[in-house]
Amino acid sequence: MTSGVTKTAGNKPVKEMGSAVVFFAGDSGDGMQLAGTQFTDTSAIIGNDVATLPDFPAEIRAPAGTVAGVSGFQINFAASDIHTPGDRVNALIAMNPAAFKAHIEDVEVGGIVVVNDSEFDKINLRKAGYSEGYNPLDDEKYGQRFKIYRVPITRLNAESLATTGMGAKDIERCKNMWALGLIYWLYDRPLDTTVGYLNDYFGKKKKLPAVAEANVKALQAGFHFGETTEMFTARFHIARATITPGKYRKITGNEGLAMGLVAAAKLAAKQLVYCSYPITPASDILHSLAAMKNFGVKTMQAEDEIAAVCAAIGASFAGQIGVTGTSGPGLALKSEAINLAIMTELPLIVVNVQRGGPSTGLPTKTEQSDLLQAMYGRNGDSPIVIIAPQSPADCVEVAIEAVRIAIRHMIPVIILADGYIGNGAEPWRIPNETTHPDLFKPIEVKHATDPAKYQVYGRDENLARPWAVPGTPGLMHRIGGLEKQDITGNVSYDSANHQRMTDLRRLRVEKVADFIPAIEPHGDNSGDLLVLGWGGTYGSIVTAVENARQKGLRVSAAHLRYLNPMPKNLGELLSRFKKVLIPELNTGQLRLLIRGKFLVDAKGLNKVQGKPFLVEEIEHAIHKLLNNEWGDQDSITPSTETLGAEEAAG
Repeated sequence: MTSGVTKTAGNKPVKEMGSAVVFFAGDSGDGMQLAGTQFTDTSAIIGNDVATLPDFPAEIRAPAGTVAGVSGFQINFAASDIHTPGDRVNALIAMNPAAFKAHIEDVEVGGIVVVNDSEFDKINLRKAGYSEGYNPLDDEKYGQRFKIYRVPITRLNAESLATTGMGAKDIERCKNMWALGLIYWLYDRPLDTTVGYLNDYFGKKKKLPAVAEANVKALQAGFHFGETTEMFTARFHIARATITPGKYRKITGNEGLAMGLVAAAKLAAKQLVYCSYPITPASDILHSLAAMKNFGVKTMQAEDEIAAVCAAIGASFAGQIGVTGTSGPGLALKSEAINLAIMTELPLIVVNVQRGGPSTGLPTKTEQSDLLQAMYGRNGDSPIVIIAPQSPADCVEVAIEAVRIAIRHMIPVIILADGYIGNGAEPWRIPNETTHPDLFKPIEVKHATDPAKYQVYGRDENLARPWAVPGTPGLMHRIGGLEKQDITGNVSYDSANHQRMTDLRRLRVEKVADFIPAIEPHGDNSGDLLVLGWGGTYGSIVTAVENARQKGLRVSAAHLRYLNPMPKNLGELLSRFKKVLIPELNTGQLRLLIRGKFLVDAKGLNKVQGKPFLVEEIEHAIHKLLNNEWGDQDSITPSTETLGAEEAAG
């Protein structure tokens, strides 16, 4: 958190800050996601750049008051361009002992910790796993490291709503708004956006005006407490960010994927049919699309993953845009049917919002461990196109690009998002035909109509077979998973034909590389080190590389949107750097592919902790590799130690 000029507003000084990271944490029933979302919306509306990291409990009904049941929301908001939700928390709001225990080590030394002192009783301390008679708020080690403010939020919230006539449980549900009001005051945020939301959501949509009024009252009470108490000696202000002019809105990755898919359907003049089985963290795509029936979207919640993908294939066979969405375990279940789409050469879209594995793994935590599954997780030689968004806003363009590729090449496409991207949010500059002319180009669809010229597996210049809509007179043809004879599409067991069709399936994926852009480095075109990444590691990599370059280091970054096929110039780019570092939230899957394809001795920074990379973790690895301190290891797990003065100097 960078600071600057101090001014005075009312009876408290206001310190001008360049950025701040706030973390709301409490029990899964404490409304921390709503508080964090409202803080994000307000910050975005008043002109800050924002980046968020929601953190959900892995268990649906984790025991209340335990560390396993803690729900959190981290937001980085700034007066300049940012790419990550922040490394260190400047202000933690802990609604109970479990939230304090789960996240106190994320707070910077000297940082603010606002605790709901009402909840630090013997029972809750025991639930959080603290020993009998111990209260961390009385421990000097925390008092010396952090600025701890003990605010009895539950009690003060109840007192502010005592005259509403609401029951004790309903009153307690408003305490998240009381806490939000206090943090709004602390960071000089207006209440208007949240007041409008509460009145609209509870007062109009839910027809609960008393609930809306109580939440607004709690919000205002928390704000006024900050204004009148002598507990806080100062507040903070983060100015508007200087951004490219345009119309913006806050967007999550899952919302972006939904919007992009709908936009692609409109560009193709086709109906979007989304078939899915609910699975964390991909379910929000289904929720978003289900509300878009006015755009002609059809959604289907299937009984299982296999039914979902098969229904999507049916939609593609019928001449529409068939899409299915899932997360890692669901992708495994869909693999046989995805092979059917590969064999029948249909334009299927599969969205995989990755999470921690294996098996059920870490359902609510982010990871990038499905790359090899997407590449090879099907029987036989079954190549498929794979693309990955780099940020929540990028999801819109990636979804459109996936549909464009699938239809042009009559080929299935996997979109590899991840939990960090899917749930995270950032400002999105809404594109138009002037700012993004290529994005709005119509997606050309060619359906076979002439029986005299129709060949089921005939090829165009892209090696794509014709798309014949069932019911078109004279175009009846076989469909199914058995090997097809080249050109005719009849079932074939001929060995030479199988060789040819297998080669064609590979060449069809490789042909996509003719249509994708060359990869461009962030920084110089050559140097001592290239940091190569994909997916949600983008923000941390770019920020770390920018920091390294400011220190005079010859470091550049490159990020892969297209994972199969890869850009044609990737090998040449890699050859221009002495060393290559690949940070991944897995144990080295892209590194394995890069080494095998380009024979580059790439080193890996590999993390599987359910959390995205910290910028300082990548910075530490950059210095370690450039200073020849790496050793003989192929990869390392990131060190969370702060860079030393010698390393920081390069």
